[in-house]
Amino acid sequence: MSSMGYGCTRLDERLLASRGLLESEPRFSDNKDIPFGGVLFTVPALLENGLLKYLKEYYKLEPGYYTIDQLFLTMAFMPLLRLKSLENLRNVSPGEFGKLIGLDRVPEVKTLRSKLSELSSQGRVKSWSAELSEHWMQSTPDSFGVFYVDGHVRVYHGKQTNLPAKYVTRQKLCLRGEIDYWVNDFLGRPFFVVRKSVNSGLIKVLREEIIPELIKAVPCQPSQEEFTSDRTLSRFMIVFDREGYSPAFFKELWEHRIAVCTYRKYHSDRWSDDEFMQVKVIMKNGEVTDMKLAERGTFLGGKIWVREIRKLTESGHQTSIISTDFHTETGKLAVAMFSRWYQENFFKYMMEHYGIDKLIEYETKDIKDTETVVNPDYRALEYRVKKAASYLQRVRAKFSTYHVPDSLSGAKKLKEENKKAELVEDIEIMESELTKLKQQRKDTPKHIQYSQLPESHKFKGLAADKKLLIDTIKMISYRAETCLVRIARDYMSHKDESRNLIRELFKTDIDLVVDKEKKVINVLLHNQSSKSLDKVVKNICEELNKSETKFPGTNLRLCYDLVSFNNP
Repeated sequence: MSSMGYGCTRLDERLLASRGLLESEPRFSDNKDIPFGGVLFTVPALLENGLLKYLKEYYKLEPGYYTIDQLFLTMAFMPLLRLKSLENLRNVSPGEFGKLIGLDRVPEVKTLRSKLSELSSQGRVKSWSAELSEHWMQSTPDSFGVFYVDGHVRVYHGKQTNLPAKYVTRQKLCLRGEIDYWVNDFLGRPFFVVRKSVNSGLIKVLREEIIPELIKAVPCQPSQEEFTSDRTLSRFMIVFDREGYSPAFFKELWEHRIAVCTYRKYHSDRWSDDEFMQVKVIMKNGEVTDMKLAERGTFLGGKIWVREIRKLTESGHQTSIISTDFHTETGKLAVAMFSRWYQENFFKYMMEHYGIDKLIEYETKDIKDTETVVNPDYRALEYRVKKAASYLQRVRAKFSTYHVPDSLSGAKKLKEENKKAELVEDIEIMESELTKLKQQRKDTPKHIQYSQLPESHKFKGLAADKKLLIDTIKMISYRAETCLVRIARDYMSHKDESRNLIRELFKTDIDLVVDKEKKVINVLLHNQSSKSLDKVVKNICEELNKSETKFPGTNLRLCYDLVSFNNP
């Protein structure tokens, strides 16, 4: 038995499976004190979010002991239990974990990696992820009208390739890495992600990849007749930061009836405080707050008419928002823009708890020769221009404050006047040098094709299929966790603590009681730290039981409850 690994009890089944004659079936039995059993509370939400919905359409596995459903359930449970990488699976008891999916033990890391390679090599990961994204949009009609787009730099510390440096806002440093452009809803729930080894910019990614995907997938878009009858009607609205600011791009999007919402750049005028009115707004978390808002119509950059909304803060600062959504109320537009922090919190949470920045593999991929990259000669000239401009600024500042005292005379006065004359000469030399550098920068193309890069500057991207597969599963797990959080919030007085409660629930031990006559698996959660939390969990159990979810691969219905002394 030890040759097959700890916890293996179904030897005959494994031998038959090794010859391709059998796949295992989930079989549950009565068990007590199963560690981390609270993760079974996510099964209804995982299935609702499509974890197993499209697998057989996109993937095929060679016959073996573990089925594709069991593998995906295992990989979905792992991030919920804060096992951030496949190697972390070694830190849990395989036999105890196996009881949660109806097996003698979960697969070893080596087996999981092998199956992951087999799945990702089929070239269907991107299509599967897109199918899930469309499913989420169809199943959450309350969120399809507004989409948040932002880039997240995934820092790379490896030595397989010399990726170009990118500015990492959270660390305020330029570090090597790739950029992931995430598309989320107003609650921070992810729809899909676009990976880029080359920083082509938010506008290009929106134009070439994100917008086409949204136009294809977003449900309930207005018909052509509705567009004709209402010239201000839009398909949906995308919200992003100042990186995507471009009046010409806004006009281009509006030609496809796509609205935008972002912060305005390059405004220096100040509106009169009398224009601002106190408006009650409801934030996305249900909180009611007051904002001082004002609105005008603005012909932006001589390109397109937009709504400009400004918020007056207590310090007197005016934050300017622009949008081409002409139907939404002023307060709701302001809330939509200021709710970007949900997506920022999503990045922070996923890094801390789900490990989305962790490498899955060490393989690399070639960059397309037609890919546009920053010209290294331009970057070098840009650095020299900034360095010269900074030096010139310091010399000018020194010259403006340099004063030859009237009390000096003779050689001392002549020496000081010579120093001042040297400053003037330095300024003239640096001004001439700066002019030449700027002209050289102007004559040098900023972007070139990858094929034109010198060999010393060429690099490879990181392989994406395995990473996308794992990250898509993590998206499903996060959305499932969020479903439970939203249920818990309705029964908690301190709503901000709901996610902490759900995380602790996942770690809680359970008892399993199988009633084969009634075809029920009773999932009995051990008590929480207080009666008030037990009451919240009791309500969660009641909500989950309404779904009447059957465990995948069985005809047994999951029934959730708290452990009671009256239970068998």
